[in-house]
Amino acid sequence: MIRGTRGYVAPEWFKNTPITAKIDVYSYGVMLLEILFCRKSLDMGRENEEEVILVDWVYDCFKARKLSKLVEEDEEARNDMKRLERLVMVALWCIQEDPSLRPPMKKVIQMLEGVVNVSVPPCPSLFSSTSFC
Repeated sequence: MIRGTRGYVAPEWFKNTPITAKIDVYSYGVMLLEILFCRKSLDMGRENEEEVILVDWVYDCFKARKLSKLVEEDEEARNDMKRLERLVMVALWCIQEDPSLRPPMKKVIQMLEGVVNVSVPPCPSLFSSTSFC
């Protein structure tokens, strides 16, 4: 039986793959996106279907270079788009479907603090339904 909060459960729980500490990195990435965009990871009440699954919507906006679409009503975030982009990239690294691509938490902290550079992450999903992956 799988236990966990819907939207935070790492993909390896649904596959026949080993469970490692990287499941916590995945959950942290989802939580970081929720904090950044002040919404739940799954929001069935969204009028626009592409916005229902937060991680997919964020990646689509990131890839299209339209992060401002995610923070239209947040003036503070709009005034610091470079920082927002870095935080989004950290979260996208954390939610990689392939656990081996997720950074260890120590590196996540270093990326968040700006101690190490954050490279552009690949599409988080191996089998994404988004048009950009």
